[in-house]
Order: sequence, then structure tokens, then C-alpha cells
Amino acid sequence: QVQLVESGGGLVQAGGSLRLSCAASGNIYSINGMGWHRQAPGKQRELVASVSRGGTVNYASPVKGRFTISRDNAKNAVYLQMSNLKPEDTAVYYCKMRIGVVGTNEYDYWGQGTQVTVSS
Repeated sequence: QVQLVESGGGLVQAGGSLRLSCAASGNIYSINGMGWHRQAPGKQRELVASVSRGGTVNYASPVKGRFTISRDNAKNAVYLQMSNLKPEDTAVYYCKMRIGVVGTNEYDYWGQGTQVTVSS
């Protein structure tokens, strides 16, 4: 069984910063891609940022230059440093990892979600 636990969300004023963390635990053999997605009320879930096992990063246009994704393979963790936050960044943020479990194929696993609210 694999579990992803997120932390770091909260309420912040526009222009402020937050750091999200997500750590995986369980019978993990390997972790390939890691990423953060978000879902605002009434909208579809969208990719915010991703990082490959080799460290290649990708950002959605609205967050480029403001958000930084990083990973710590030794800790099975991914982070999202968010700066210069805007009200339109308000959403539930979810981490996702492509995880290989011992004895099985790779599957996508999701965190439980953490609320980020940016006030104007």
C-alpha cells in the first residue's frame, strides 16, 4: 500500500509565499515523475508543475517564474515553493507520483489535497 501525505497549505495574502510538501510511504520500489496539480472551484484539475526522475522540470504558463518544484529522491518527497501568490492561485493542490510498488507495475498515486487560499 502506498500513501502520499501533503502539508503546507493555508491562507496567505497576495504577494506572499507558501511551500507545499508531499511525501510518499509504503512498499515503494521506484518513483518516476512527480508533480503538482490544482483544482479551483468550478474548474477542472490542471497541471501546475512536474519534475522527472532525472530532474527535468515543467511549469504551467500562469506559474512560470513564481513557483519552483523540487524533489528529494532519498525522502520520496516533492515540494512546491510558491512565491508572489495571486488570488487566482486559490485552489486545492494535489501532488501526484508515478510509483512502482514491489511486485507490480507503476501506477499514479495522488495526495489527499491541501487548500491554498490567496486573499487580495
